[in-house]
Amino acid sequence: MHYISHQKDIELLFLKSALTLDNPFNNTEEILDWVQKRNEEVSVDIKRIPFDAMNSWRLDKKKGAVVHSSNKFFSIQGLEVVTNYGHRKTWDQPIINQPEIGYLGFITKIFNGVLYFLVQTKIEPGNVNYVQLSPTIQATKSNYTQVHGGKTPNYLEHFVNATKDEILLDQLQSEQGARFLKKRNRNIIIKVDKEIEPLKDFKWLTLGQIKHLMKKDNIINMDTRTVISGISFGDYSRRTLNFHNVMNFESTSVENELLTSALVNDQSFLSFNQIIYWLTAQKVKYELSIKNKSLMDLKDWTISDSTIEHKDNRFFKVIGVNVEIGNREVTSWHQPLVEPCDEGVCAFIIKEIEGVLHFLVQAKLEAGNFDIVEIAPTVQCSSVYLEKEEQQLKIPFLKEVLNAKQEQVIFDTLQSEEGGRFYREQNRNIIIKLGDDFSIEVPENFTWLTLNQLKKFIVFNNYVNIQARSLVAALSYKN
Repeated sequence: MHYISHQKDIELLFLKSALTLDNPFNNTEEILDWVQKRNEEVSVDIKRIPFDAMNSWRLDKKKGAVVHSSNKFFSIQGLEVVTNYGHRKTWDQPIINQPEIGYLGFITKIFNGVLYFLVQTKIEPGNVNYVQLSPTIQATKSNYTQVHGGKTPNYLEHFVNATKDEILLDQLQSEQGARFLKKRNRNIIIKVDKEIEPLKDFKWLTLGQIKHLMKKDNIINMDTRTVISGISFGDYSRRTLNFHNVMNFESTSVENELLTSALVNDQSFLSFNQIIYWLTAQKVKYELSIKNKSLMDLKDWTISDSTIEHKDNRFFKVIGVNVEIGNREVTSWHQPLVEPCDEGVCAFIIKEIEGVLHFLVQAKLEAGNFDIVEIAPTVQCSSVYLEKEEQQLKIPFLKEVLNAKQEQVIFDTLQSEEGGRFYREQNRNIIIKLGDDFSIEVPENFTWLTLNQLKKFIVFNNYVNIQARSLVAALSYKN
């Protein structure tokens, strides 16, 4: 009983923070100026270099992989994939193998009854605009055990020594299944009562401010988005919300409709068990067989002295870079990065069903998934598919997303992928709201979930992919 009460308190703390935009410490415009100023101040120099010029990294032809001399951090290996999902039934590809579980975490603290999140301006070598707002800590195990010989990450001790009562959220979450082999990170939020002095690159923001800043291109990094996507605001019947006057059900704002979808647990197209049955059926229907393969032997991929790339210049490339950054634990190093060939599109179609907004999701198979398929956005594709109309038609609902009217679009920004592994990769993140003329009938690997149901699945690792979580994180409940 104490746990339930405690959990409700946590959810209400998160909700109040999500609905708070006024910040006496740092208003949102000041934060934007801060990010811009840090971009101007910090010296960043990224140069492409051949693989054999990388210190501590090498393209090991005997192992058939790009590896670090410590055998830590990550490697890039080859993979042969066989499946019965989608148009391509078999293919080869490079993939990042990083079996370590790292920390992605926020320190939070209550000021004047509102929960604040300690964010940092962090520079990653692959970021489009270098400086983005990241969690308090963002570190692989190799980072925080100092394999690189640098400093330990700031505030690490607060997470390592966190007590059970300090932890507000603690989840294992997957990374991009098309690029990482079964990769997971620990997403954690802790609340402290002791005084925390924000260091030079750190400031306190409300959850509402973080969400508001996501309406701008490439300000909030991927690691921040994945952590806050797991936040729940509670679980209520519609009757309970009415009785306590929690919601203004007369309001027709999309923010109010989204919050209703996040809170209400008794109005949905499918029950939770029916969604489990649907997902189980997809996992039974689709098969995924992978086996390691030397990078030197990958079909349709070519290796030069400085790139590993697809013969048709599709999907992505592996490159080597020399990195020099002014404010990192280590200020200069070499590493491989994955460079996309195109910008992608990640989109949700939402629609009112049973009086509540529902999200159209798909069960999507990717080579690096832990358990065959994960719940993904309505559309998730590389823009290689956007060039011709016949290619667009291969992707269900892509035309609806690309041809949406302005008044149907409730979110449309460019969001970067993780700059520590990907070189200047950004995807167009879109959410569109369609009306009664959009059919409720969808292909069998698609279904409709309320936001409340979607958030329930996020709690458990390897159910909801990072592209869907990123879109969920962007939902704002305060205009």
